[in-house]
Amino acid sequence: MRKIVLAAAATAALSLAACSAETEDAAEATADNAAADAEANMDAATEEMDAAAAEAGAEMDEAGAEMEAAADDAAMETEETAEEVDSEM
Repeated sequence: MRKIVLAAAATAALSLAACSAETEDAAEATADNAAADAEANMDAATEEMDAAAAEAGAEMDEAGAEMEAAADDAAMETEETAEEVDSEM
């Protein structure tokens, strides 16, 4: 009888150990999947930020060109006005 109880206890202990190993494996797989998801999200965010920075840079270049053209126009008008004033005197 004592041997039967010991055998049952040993079987129960082994069952728990196997269950614990499976749980550990599942937890490890879950952690690995979460890390992979985090890495993929970080890569996607980096790509989005790079695209936004490139777009902002292009818009700044365009704004700079427009400001330069406006300054050139203002200089031209100032020069024309100065010539008109000189010719009237």
